Amino acid sequence: MAKSPEDEHPKKAFGWAARDSSGLLSPFKFSRRATGENDVAFKVLYCGMCHSDIHMVKNEWGDSIFPLVPGWEVRFKSSKSDRVGVGCMVDSCRSCDNCKVDLENHCPKMILTYSVKHYDGTITYGGYSDCMVAEERFIVHIPDSLPLDAAAPLLCAGITVYSPMKHYGLDKPGLHVGVVGLGGLGHVAVKFGKAMGLKVTVISTSPNKKEEALKTLGADSFLVSRDQDQLKAAFGTMDGIIDTVSAQHPMMPLFSLLKTDGKIALVGLPEHPLEVPAVGLVKGRKTIGGSMIGGMKETQEMMDFAAKHKVKADIEVIAMDYVNTAVERILKSDVKYRFVIDIGNTLKPPS
Repeated sequence: MAKSPEDEHPKKAFGWAARDSSGLLSPFKFSRRATGENDVAFKVLYCGMCHSDIHMVKNEWGDSIFPLVPGWEVRFKSSKSDRVGVGCMVDSCRSCDNCKVDLENHCPKMILTYSVKHYDGTITYGGYSDCMVAEERFIVHIPDSLPLDAAAPLLCAGITVYSPMKHYGLDKPGLHVGVVGLGGLGHVAVKFGKAMGLKVTVISTSPNKKEEALKTLGADSFLVSRDQDQLKAAFGTMDGIIDTVSAQHPMMPLFSLLKTDGKIALVGLPEHPLEVPAVGLVKGRKTIGGSMIGGMKETQEMMDFAAKHKVKADIEVIAMDYVNTAVERILKSDVKYRFVIDIGNTLKPPS
């Protein structure tokens, strides 16, 4: 990607930041790091709101650095023609075994898009801001057929569910895959699953999501995880399960849904450890594993697949000054299914 005068990085930036673990965000002036030889600076147009942003601004994982500018579902244009974006990481060591095989997301020195110390000692700030800078290797091209706003969540939610489907072999047409949770991750998992030719069952604690799952998102079936009769009827029918839930939930009922050699891929991040009964694994030689976003090659593959099959997130576009209300609504599950901040048109410099 060639740099142009339009890519010149301003010395000062502004956005919205959390100053402490109260979770409230407010206007914030700050400085971006200087661009290196292979860096690209750009103006942000849209940024999706991920539930991880809330974990981070509330310091629920214990490693947040304040002030904290969240946002790692970032869409921008680096020139008049380049439609590009940045996801959850902006750099890595580029020399370890993981980096050499396009698994930068598992690099021990991977640099997250916000709230970590970069190699030069500066702190990274995310996409709730007017501009960003990233190493060129960590920029994804967005095909013309994908709208920039609805494509924004794919750089986090999209790759988070696409990668385990590919890695665990749950992308073969005709397989039966369950999706636990119908939120920001789950609804994209359903769409990718159908695009891959899978039979998809949504597994939820909320019966009122059935019509949305079947009629709007195109799932083949819907299962209420607290209904013992439904669980019994679906016993041993699934080849795999993508578990997107970030709250405590029982695992044994999910194991019962798997065929022999079935797999559960965890992509949610519950605050407390999950209980995994050994009997659920040994009966039927079942497997439970995890997955965290994807490397840059796979992320580009995901974006191209999404464009080809017209997969995009269902979004509600909001103004920057609505972000604190949006956080409250996310915590109440009052969004279908992803907020996207219109940074380019609504972010105003603080006075």
